[in-house]
Amino acid sequence: MTGRTIVVGDVHGCRAELDALLDRLAFGLGDRLVFVGDLVSRGPDSLGVIALARSTGAHVVRGNHEAKLLAWLRAKPEKRRDLPISKHHAQIAERMTEADWSVVVQSTLWFDLPEHDLRVVHAGVVPGVPIERQEEKNLLHMRCLTPKGEASEEKWGAAPLWGVRYEGSPHVVFGHNALSVVQLHPWATGIDTGCVYGGALTALVLHEGERMPRGAAVRELLHQQRAFAVHFDPGKLPVAKG
Repeated sequence: MTGRTIVVGDVHGCRAELDALLDRLAFGLGDRLVFVGDLVSRGPDSLGVIALARSTGAHVVRGNHEAKLLAWLRAKPEKRRDLPISKHHAQIAERMTEADWSVVVQSTLWFDLPEHDLRVVHAGVVPGVPIERQEEKNLLHMRCLTPKGEASEEKWGAAPLWGVRYEGSPHVVFGHNALSVVQLHPWATGIDTGCVYGGALTALVLHEGERMPRGAAVRELLHQQRAFAVHFDPGKLPVAKG
């Protein structure tokens, strides 16, 4: 039997919740696992999450936290202290094995699943710009749009979420912008529901040949595992707003 495609939101080192979610989904032989990025940092077991991604042959879309690890790897040892990364990122990098690094190095800025009419990115895309011309910083960091339609890293507030204005196809599934609920836009779905902050870890599950629906119909494909603890406290998570 051909397996399913399972797309998992930002894990941030929450290996226990990831295990529980995959157990709930009866993840098994033939299933394809895709991560939207930010496997590491803030949570208790970043290396454990990387190990699971490696052992399952998962495809990892690069998040801004993986990008920080890559910056550390590519820097000369004497320059690493000057990098704009946290002490925690440096500690993770120092403990990573060659096999661990292969997961991060092989991560991609986007991943297309044409059989599902689906594209996975970490943070977002600027509407109307072909994927090949999207700026890396936007793929890794954007959340909203300015009044001129340019990418903004603003977390929430007056600026509209980029997914409100994006029109596909393909449908885009993304993470990065942690909210208390899934973002459900006509052509974009945000599945970072802040597990590391005490929220939930969200997965989207598609069967063989199943095309992404639009808007609220996506709810039927979503599965969640509540966080076992608040691993990193950012305050109260906001809800999604247009």
